Parts: sequence; C-alpha cells; structure tokens
Amino acid sequence: MGEFALGQAVPRFEDPRLLRGGGRYVDDMALPRMAFGHVLRSPHAHARIGSIDPAAANAAPGVLAVLTGADWAASGWADLPVPAGLKRGDGSPAFRPRFPALTADRVRWVGDYVAFVVAATKAQAQDAAELIQVEYEPLPAVVATGEATQPGAAAVWDGAPDNICFVHREGDRRAADAAFAEAAHIVRRRFVINRVTAASMEPRGAIGDYNPAEDRYTCYTCLQRTHSYRAELAEIMNVPESRVRVVAGDIGGSFGMKSAIYNEVALVMLASKLLGRPVKWTSTRSEAFLADAQARDNVTDAELALDRDGQFLGLRVDTFAAVGAYAQANSNAFVANLGTLAGVYRTPACFAEVTAVYTNTNPMRPYRGNGRPEAAFVIERLVDEAAAELGIDRIELRRRNTIPPEAMPFKTGLTFTYDSGEFARNLDLALEMADFAGFERRRAESQARGRLRGIGVSNTIERAAAPSFEGAEIRFDRTGTVTLYSGSINQGQGHETVYKQLLCDRLGLRPDQVYYVQGDTEKVAIAEGSGGSRSATLGGSAVYLASERIVSKAKTIAAHLLEAAEADIEFDEGIFKITGTDRTVSIGEVAIAAMKPEALPDGIEPGLIASAVYTAKVMNFPNGVHVCELEIDRATGTVEIARYTVVDDVGTVMNPLLLEGQIRGGVVQGIGQMLLEDIHFDPSSGQLLTGSFMDYAMPRAGDLSPIDCESNPVPTKTNPLGVKGAGEAGNVGAMPAVGNALADALAQAGVRTIGMPATPERLWRAIREASAATR
Repeated sequence: MGEFALGQAVPRFEDPRLLRGGGRYVDDMALPRMAFGHVLRSPHAHARIGSIDPAAANAAPGVLAVLTGADWAASGWADLPVPAGLKRGDGSPAFRPRFPALTADRVRWVGDYVAFVVAATKAQAQDAAELIQVEYEPLPAVVATGEATQPGAAAVWDGAPDNICFVHREGDRRAADAAFAEAAHIVRRRFVINRVTAASMEPRGAIGDYNPAEDRYTCYTCLQRTHSYRAELAEIMNVPESRVRVVAGDIGGSFGMKSAIYNEVALVMLASKLLGRPVKWTSTRSEAFLADAQARDNVTDAELALDRDGQFLGLRVDTFAAVGAYAQANSNAFVANLGTLAGVYRTPACFAEVTAVYTNTNPMRPYRGNGRPEAAFVIERLVDEAAAELGIDRIELRRRNTIPPEAMPFKTGLTFTYDSGEFARNLDLALEMADFAGFERRRAESQARGRLRGIGVSNTIERAAAPSFEGAEIRFDRTGTVTLYSGSINQGQGHETVYKQLLCDRLGLRPDQVYYVQGDTEKVAIAEGSGGSRSATLGGSAVYLASERIVSKAKTIAAHLLEAAEADIEFDEGIFKITGTDRTVSIGEVAIAAMKPEALPDGIEPGLIASAVYTAKVMNFPNGVHVCELEIDRATGTVEIARYTVVDDVGTVMNPLLLEGQIRGGVVQGIGQMLLEDIHFDPSSGQLLTGSFMDYAMPRAGDLSPIDCESNPVPTKTNPLGVKGAGEAGNVGAMPAVGNALADALAQAGVRTIGMPATPERLWRAIREASAATR
C-alpha cells in the first residue's frame, strides 16, 4: 500500500468528516432530560466572602439546584487534585492549599468559583446566577509574578505569607560558581516572559451523567488523557474506577490546557448525582478568559560565563514562575524541561533555580512546550547578547560551542543526555535556505525605505516522550477489516491518519479497511493519553508492536492454511506466500479463517487480535534551527514577518504533510506570543484587562509570511520507529528566533531591550524614546 505507507504525505483522513459538520464535540452532545449549569464567578481578585444567599436564584424559573461552597463541603467528595513531590527552599514540603470545586470563605482571582446554578436551560441558569446575593470584603491582591515575594506584597494564602509554593533546583551549583569564578567574560540579562492563554478553537465543556440504577458515572469532556483522568475523578467522588467512564469525543485544540480536572467537571458530576439527570456546562469565549488555566509568565535572571575565546564555561539561571491562585494538578511539570536551558551547547556547568509563586490570577498549566519555549528563549537570547557584547559573530559563537555528532551520547551540564543529532548541519541547512549571506543587502534596501530589518536565529533542542507508556489494540473482524483502538487522543494532530498509515505499511491494508477508536475508557483497555510530544513515539510504537504480534500469529495460521512450514512463509504487502512458489493467502483471508476454530492449528486461539503496551524508558530529543527575518516600520512600530525558515530533526518522518502542519502551527503560536498575545491584569484591582479577542490579539494569516520547512532526520534508537517528538518543536524554536530578529532590527535604532509582546505601540514608543535620547 505504497501511496499510504509510512513516510508519505497523506492528507488527514479525519478532515472530511469534520469539514462537513460531522464533528462530535461536547457542545454537540444532547442527552435525554439534560439540564444546564452556569458558574457564578468572583468579580474580585481577592476578597473575603461574608455571606451567600441563593434564595432568589432557587426560586427563579427553571432552576433545579444552586450549589455553593457549603454544599461542596457537605457532599463528602474530595477536592481537586494538586501537584505533589516538590519542596520549598528550606526543604519543607511545597505549600499545597486545598482546591475545592466551590470556594466558601475567600475568592482569590477574578473568575474564582462561587456558586453553580443548574436549570432547565442555559439561559435560565445564567439569569438565576445574577440573583445570588454575595457579600464581599475586598482584600489587597498581587498579580505580578515579579512582585509576589517582595516585602509588603499581599499574601494569596495565609499559610504562605511569602507567596512561595515551591523552590526547585537543578544542576551543579558549585561547578557553575567555579566556572563563573574563572570566566573572562560574564553576560547577564533579565528576561520577562509574559502570560498567555491557549485560546483553543473549542472552549471547554463537560457533561456529567449519573446512572442511579447502576450507581455509575459517565463524564463527557474535552481532554488529552482519559484513563488517568478517570482515576482522579474516581478519587474525587470516592468510588472505584470501575464506576466511572470518561469519554473524549472530538477535541478542538487543547495544547495541554484542557487536561486538568477543572472545577466545572466535578460540579456537573455532583449535580447529576443530586438531580438524577445529566448536567451540561459549556464555556463561552469570555468565560474561557476568566476560567481557563493560563501559561508562561515568568521572570528570569540569566548569566553566561565565557573564556577569552568565547567558549561557554557556565550558565546560571534564577527564575520566578507563576502558579496562579491555586496549584492545579501538573502545573509544576514545566520544571521537568529545565534541561532545555543547556541547548545544543557544550556548556559544562549549569545551575537553575525556580521559585514558583502564588498570585491572585488564574491557575497555570502546561501549554504547548511547557517550559521548553521559555528555556530556549533564555539561552538563545543570551547567546546573541553575548555575541554582541564580546564582538563575536553570533553564528560563529554558536559554531564554537555546538555539540558535534561524534560526541553522542552527550551528557549536558543540565540533566539531559542527548542520543543523536546533527546540530551544526541543521544550522548550515537553515542559513542556506534563508539566504543568510544575502541579508545585509536586504537590510540596506529596507533602510532606504525607512524600515528596520532584522534577522534572528535559534538553534534549539527539547525533550519529548518522557518515560511513560501507551497502549494500542488491533482487532480483525469476520470480514477481514480492522478496528484500531488507540490510547493516544487526537486534538488536531492527525493521529488517526498516521496510525492508519502505520497499519497500511505494516499489514498491507487500505485506510478504508481500518476503523479508528480513541478516547473512551470502556473501549480502550489501557492508555496514558497525549502530551509532551509523545504520541508518535509511544502511541506509534504501541501500534507497531501490536502489528508485529498480528503478523506473528497470522503467519502461524497462514502456514497451516497453506500446509507449509512456518519458516517457509514470507509476508509482504498484506500477502503471506510460500517462499519460491505462487501459493499465497491474504491477511484478510487469514483473519476470516481465524474466526473458525476448526480451521486453526492446535494451540491457537480463535480471532486475529493483538494488543501491545509500549513503555519508553528514555526520552528523545527533537531539535532544529529557526531563522526569522522581519521588518519594523519606524513610523508605526508595525512588524512584518518577511521570511521564516525551519530545519528540524524529528527523527523518522512518518508523514511530512502532517509534520509541516505541526511545525507551522507551533511557529504561529510562538510568533503570536512574541508580537501580539498577552494576558494582562490591572495591577491595582487585579481585573483582567484582556478578556476578549478585542483585547487579546491572536495571530492572523496577514501577520505571517510563508514558513519554509525542511527536515534533517537523524533517527533515534530509543524507540522502534526511530521517531522524535514534533508537536512542540515549532513553538520552542519560534520564540527565540523572533526575539533575536527583533533585537537585531531594533539595535539599528538604539533600542537595547523590548518587552514581550512587542506590539506596534510598544515598539513605536521604544524607537521614539531611543531617538530622543540621542538628540
């Protein structure tokens, strides 16, 4: 099946159904007798609740229930899960406050959960929520991450007056300090990385459906992981996992944001149990800005030590990272990606310290890259700054310090051990594609038009597919066609397409012979889900192993059907053949025979079915080079991306069309954060000032140039397919490439630093101020 085989640019099989309106999203689902929920949210960033009076709401038309913090406490259900395992600076456990689905005494961000109204219609629930009388006593709030630990800052939690959740240290502090003591040059910079939101196409939603006859719960929601989610839900509800079913239908984007058990999920489950009918909640876009977990938001002081020849000796990084008002489950996961700070360089001694702080803002979650883009931004901006300060060409400085292929496996100065990669070749290829040598000519042309032209390079690496597992099952039926059950959950990546390609490649099937199933705990036996660029490695390897087991069993059956020795049977393109003869049987025919016990050899169970669980013992390391070329209009501060080039190494390329889609999507998100996107709170009141797409600027097609992508695949030996993660690579490389291009352009105007995002207004002001200072 060559046209559909692995490595071919096959368009996504999922798209026709979705484009024709056949999607099955949470908001599409309608169950008999379904009621609707609405959350009453705090209008204050920090306030004490004096009283809550739901009487008027309870009496409103269509209202079935009004739940408050007191009702949640009386339910006997556990609070939402919070991360564990980390410590504070003195070695004491991290401060982990309880996370109830509804607060009873204090609200801690604008959008905090005060009450949940359930009514016959969504409009009735919304109207009734406005009738709830709540007395608030406003309290001082802190919303800026860099100010959370300053003297006099308001305490988000009384139990943590310093607002510190945990302190995480990684690397060798003594070795780093020694390297700095002997350094000829030390380059120091502060980097403030702003807060963003995932802004997924499909807002969050959930349906809780309790069946009293069976005492079982079904949760329909949008998420990336069903089985571990079921375990957490069961723990909240104090029931065995077997009493809980979790179903994820189609998912319109997640990027890590949706996979927590949010308050609304617990509330629809509780309300369904109390009312004996399904309860549905779906977010509006405005509500998403108030309630979705957000991302990034950290302040980093970084310094790089170099010898007289520009060789990197040491790296020290001190970061304050936002947690938000509550420590949401997995919100601490970004510290597992601090190794990205070491980059593709031979820096022998590195040390990083992260102080995670509470603020009166939305909780934080992993978001595409989850610490990797921030770390890549810090090291790659620092390298450019070092080059400028030392008077060394920025490309030459990178070349002097890049890890060569012959050094693999290479243990970096910060956690990671790289198994493969051609970092210098990536750089050479990308610079050639981007016509880096001709840039100065283009810059001169821009200057003649009154524009500032800059070019930025990033050479980044990240970890993917952290040690974990994933399951897959292949079931042939009585007609010889297949159902593939996958533990990975697709939110737009194209899992169905790639896994079908894998079966076409391994089993000689056609795509229309394969039915794909995901995201249902009662259909998929074992799964871990998607995230951290793991699906190709873990999910793909599980499908691969299951296909190997199918072939092995089918070969035994084929030998019996052909009356030949198994050793004489060869398999290719879906056909079993006796070597040296024209006697054959197809895998479909074998599958049909496998359902007939009388047609099978002794000791072979009926059915051509195989499952596999692939366990990754080590991670892999996708890497690549991005080159961004842009222009800034001096008069308006408007930025135009003139050219964008990517050369990536994601190991074996399973589908180049889907790979380019992943890379380009990530690049757009990185560009969006650098130039446009920003979650901003009023510093005095804590009110969200960017609560709609009128204020929160999303990248559009007109903001971009074509993105030229090429692959330099260096297959890894850490998994049977040789693949490396691809889902987050575009975002990881884009932020530093665009940041370096901005700095290169602005240097011509005398601007040394620019805040993130580099909006036209911010750039215009910086250029004017620099111009005024030189007069």
